[in-house]
Amino acid sequence: MNWEAVNAISQLVSSVAVVLSVLYLGIQVHRSTRVAKLATQDAAATALRDVTKPFMENAEVERIWRIGLEDLSALSTEDRARFFHATYQFLKAFETIHFHYVYGLMDRQLWEGWHGLLRHYVAAPGIAHYWKLRPEVFSERFRKFVNGLEAPTEQRTVGSLFGEQQK
Repeated sequence: MNWEAVNAISQLVSSVAVVLSVLYLGIQVHRSTRVAKLATQDAAATALRDVTKPFMENAEVERIWRIGLEDLSALSTEDRARFFHATYQFLKAFETIHFHYVYGLMDRQLWEGWHGLLRHYVAAPGIAHYWKLRPEVFSERFRKFVNGLEAPTEQRTVGSLFGEQQK
C-alpha cells in the first residue's frame, strides 16, 4: 500500500466522521429546540394561571374581575383600581404568549386557543376601556395585534358566559 492510498482512506474516514458529527449535532439541536418550545409553552400557561388563580381562590377578587369585565361603573374607585391592576397583568401575560408565538416558540394549535380567548376578553367593556387608556404600556407589536383583532360575534368571558350577571 502506498502513501497516497493511505492518505485517501484517512481523508474518506475523516469526511464520514465529519458528516456523522454534523448529523448528530443536528439531531441534538432539534431535540433542544423542541424542549425549549415545550418549556416556553408551559411557562406561558403558567403565567396566565398565576394571573387568574386569585380569581378562583378569592371570591372578592373574582367578583371585582367578573363585574369589571362587563360594567366598570358598578365598581367602587378602589375596586376599579384592582380591576385595572389585574387587567394589566392579564394582558401582559397575553403579550408574552403572543411574543412566544411570533418567534416560533408556541405551537400554532395552542396559539389558536390563546388567540380565541384573548379576542373575547379584549372585547369585554372593562378591558376595552382599559386598553383605550393604557395601550402604551405594551409593545408596539402587541398593540398592533390587539388593535387588529376581530371582535367575536358573541362575547364570552367569565362575566358574560352564563348569560346572567351577578353583582
